[in-house]
Amino acid sequence: MTLTAAEETFALPDLGEGLTEAEVVRWLVAVGDEIATDQPVAEVETAKAIVEVPSPYAGTVLRLHAAEGEVLGVGEPLITVGTGGAREAEPQKKVPDGAGGGHPAAERYREEERAGSGNVLVGYGTSGDAAPARRRRPRRPAPPAGPGRAGGGPLLVISPLVRKLARDHGIDLRRVTPSGPGGLITRGDVERAIAALPSARRPAAVPGRGERRRPLTGFRKAAAAAFTRSRAEIPEATVWVDVDATELWTLRESARTPTDPGPGLLAYIARFVVAALREYPVFNSSVDTERGEIVEYDRIDLGIAVQGERGLVVPAVVDAGSMTTSQLDQAIRDVTRRAREGRVSREELSTGTFTLNNYGGFRVDGSAAIINHPQVAILGFGRIIDRPWVVDGEVVPRKITQMSFVFDHRICDGATAAGFMRSVADAIENPASAIARL
Repeated sequence: MTLTAAEETFALPDLGEGLTEAEVVRWLVAVGDEIATDQPVAEVETAKAIVEVPSPYAGTVLRLHAAEGEVLGVGEPLITVGTGGAREAEPQKKVPDGAGGGHPAAERYREEERAGSGNVLVGYGTSGDAAPARRRRPRRPAPPAGPGRAGGGPLLVISPLVRKLARDHGIDLRRVTPSGPGGLITRGDVERAIAALPSARRPAAVPGRGERRRPLTGFRKAAAAAFTRSRAEIPEATVWVDVDATELWTLRESARTPTDPGPGLLAYIARFVVAALREYPVFNSSVDTERGEIVEYDRIDLGIAVQGERGLVVPAVVDAGSMTTSQLDQAIRDVTRRAREGRVSREELSTGTFTLNNYGGFRVDGSAAIINHPQVAILGFGRIIDRPWVVDGEVVPRKITQMSFVFDHRICDGATAAGFMRSVADAIENPASAIARL
């Protein structure tokens, strides 16, 4: 057999959580760079975080198969690496009629065959010499030649996103004129075919009204699915109360020094929430609908709602119940910072058992939040502002916040929810007595 230059193409791996596509956020390498096995080569966006994808191959970067901001399907080519030296050419495999042995369409067809679910992100390319195993799809017979397929060549559509676009608009790919190398049908080819559809098959436009469309991708798509599931499955109820936070505000200010700002208000509130969850463990739980059971957790993993540049995420402070107020303050600041940067781990995003939401940072007073499924409750706080308040028969200015509590009505009645809320509210209004009980 002849020797050929060693060249390996790495496909976008299976990123887990049922994802079928990912957006290339940032390339960490460029064409011509020398890379090592397991070196991160790209940042891609998953449902709730940005993850680095390492290369299973070492060598020289030959091609980057997507631009930053482009969406790739799992199994589509991501990067091609020249691994150096030479190797024996693989025996020629049978490909559809029209894709001869030396034609670039032959390799593209085999490439599409290999683009099943791709490689699993965890556990591949761990500095070994073996290339990652790939699952193969059954071979499909080439479709008959259409007017867009000169000479009766094979149908070449590597991207599953292009297939879906054509399917959604009723486009017969056999009649699309390809513009890509080797007869490859690109997204642009399908979009031109859609534009050429008879007006009767296009959605009717409203005269005089402009519109802009943005795809639901990445964070927003995942959030939409989670919110929809929560509202569809959970019979939620909301209770709220105005809370006098003056004493807590004073406590926080008294703990500050020129060199140490001390714990923030959210850390104190989180500590009170943890104490209330110990008193009312039913809210630190989930519902097993198949077995008809409420599953209470021994460990409190406190979720903190964070609004980042790419969307809303709820990372958890793991084992918050074992932390002091100062430790909680450090943990909340750390996980909040990393969440805004898209750097929290999958465990932190999936392990929360209860959510605390500080929407007061957006200068609003109240919110009927959506429960973070599969949790059963979420507690939120509005902004703290000076309001007239009656104390000992006198109207005085006090620092007031509104607290809202949304809970799954399947796990308890309103009296239990009110008891939990008052436990937190009483601690905020009289933190000295609450600290004595912690």
